[in-house]
Amino acid sequence: MTPFVWQCPRPSVMGIVNVTPDSFSGGGQFYDVGGAVDHALQLVAEGADILDIGGESTRPGAAVVPLDEELRRVVAVVERVAKQTTCPISIDTSKAEVARACLAVGATIINDVTGLRDPAMVELAARTGAGVVVMHMQGDPRTMQLNPTYGNVVQDVSDYFTERISTLTDAGIARSAIALDPGIGFGKTLEQTLQQLRELQKLQSFGLPVCLGVSRKGFLGQITGKPRTERLAGSLAVACFALAQGAAQILRVHDVAAHADAVKVWRHVS
Repeated sequence: MTPFVWQCPRPSVMGIVNVTPDSFSGGGQFYDVGGAVDHALQLVAEGADILDIGGESTRPGAAVVPLDEELRRVVAVVERVAKQTTCPISIDTSKAEVARACLAVGATIINDVTGLRDPAMVELAARTGAGVVVMHMQGDPRTMQLNPTYGNVVQDVSDYFTERISTLTDAGIARSAIALDPGIGFGKTLEQTLQQLRELQKLQSFGLPVCLGVSRKGFLGQITGKPRTERLAGSLAVACFALAQGAAQILRVHDVAAHADAVKVWRHVS
C-alpha cells in the first residue's frame, strides 16, 4: 500500500459531480449513471484535475440518504469514470461503507464533510492509504445553520484541525495524505464566513493543502442577490482572492472551465 500524496504544484481544480436529485447546485441534472459519467468526463475535458463524486446532498436542511441508496447512486459512476480517465477521483461521503465500495472500483480520495468522525472511516483511510479531505462543520447539514456559534471562528476551526490531524496521524494516516477544508458555509453565518475568508491564509501554517469550496454558495447570494445559477462571478472573485493570498491549493467548483481559465491567468500574472 502506497499512501496517497497530495500534489498541487499549481492550484488544482476539483470538479463537482452531484449524483443527487436535491443537491445544493445541480441536483437532478446528472442524477442517472450515464448523465453523471458524461458530466464527469466533460469536466475533465474542461480542465478538472480531480473529480469529486457524491450521492448525498449536504445543503442546509438536507436529509440523510440511506446507505443502499447512496451506494446505488455513486458506485457505478465511480467505476465507469475510473475506467475512462486517469483523473484522480474523490468520493464525497461520510459513510465508510460507501467510501470502501468506491475505493474498490477506482476512487483514491475520501472527501468527508464530517472530518472523519466515524472511526470506521479513519480505519479505512489508514488501511487503504487513501487521500482524505478533512472538512470543518459545526453540527450536521440538517442543523448547521440554525444558530452557528463560535468564540472566534478562525481560531476555533484551526483548533479543530489541530485535533483532527493529530487523531488521524496517530491512527496511521500519512500526513501527506491530508488536505484541509475550512467548511465555508457549513455552520457559519455570513459574517463568520467572511472572517474565515479574510484570514484563510492562516491555515497555511499546517503545511497541508487547503481545499476551498465556495462555488455558488449561499453567502454569495446574500451579498449579490443572485440565484445559484448566477453566482459564477462571485465564485471566481473569492477563488482569485484566495489564490492571490496563497491561501488555497485546491478549488472545489461546479464551473470547471471558468475556474481553470482563472487559474491559468493567475499563474501568468502572479
